[in-house]
Amino acid sequence: MSDCGKKIRLNRILGGSERRALVVAFDHALVLGPIPGTEDPLGKIRQFARADVDALLLNLGLIRQFADSPIAGPIPALIARLDWTTIWSAIGQNGSGALHSALLARPEEALRHGADAVLTYLVVGTGDTEFEMREITRNAEVARECERVGIPLIVESLARGKDVRNPGDPKWLDLHTRIAAELGADVVKTDYSGDVDSMRSVVKRCPIPILVLGGSRHASDKRALDVVREVAAAGAAGVFFGRNVFQAENMKTFLEQARAALDGAVSPDLQATPR
Repeated sequence: MSDCGKKIRLNRILGGSERRALVVAFDHALVLGPIPGTEDPLGKIRQFARADVDALLLNLGLIRQFADSPIAGPIPALIARLDWTTIWSAIGQNGSGALHSALLARPEEALRHGADAVLTYLVVGTGDTEFEMREITRNAEVARECERVGIPLIVESLARGKDVRNPGDPKWLDLHTRIAAELGADVVKTDYSGDVDSMRSVVKRCPIPILVLGGSRHASDKRALDVVREVAAAGAAGVFFGRNVFQAENMKTFLEQARAALDGAVSPDLQATPR
């Protein structure tokens, strides 16, 4: 079976061997509601498209709305979120909330919507073996379908729950990024370990490219940009920022500075293409 479709689409997102990816996540409202910065979603998406970003993460509903609206200029690569989870609300209830996840669309449907890749959650460390078994099974099924239809799979692998004191601990990052790779993911979206050296080790041990997520809003745009520089120095394939972009003091300026930080970083370990 040829995987040229996957390779071509993945290259649109990761930008080849000489460029780190700047990806904007804008899928938050499905699980968090209309949080600050997500107002006027189509207007925000147009702003992202005008910026020098490599890809956008959207739910299928917004991809459809964006496609039906006036579009000027080139469109970044599109990554479709395929699933929904209670992990954020459940963990917020001192671990007492019910853990569930659900697949909302199939890879083939994402292709019909114009997506260049799909993305799913994979959560470990919850202490709920039934939930984690379903996470593994769901991701394996999606990975096999992605292989059949030729679309890349990005797995957002995370450690969350009562067994996890520090989600950025390299032992957790090593565990779930490797699980994602073993299941057939093409790229991993995951947490930052907190320092360049330990993140570099995680990147080296993972057999597929790593995009580091921004997570909650940092204390300042400066700190968020510092993280971008550190992630690039660690050899990651790029960053996957959401709230630190659309809640920035000046979104346009922040994206310009983030692009410059990624392009200006020097690392012999740039992990931009699948091994």
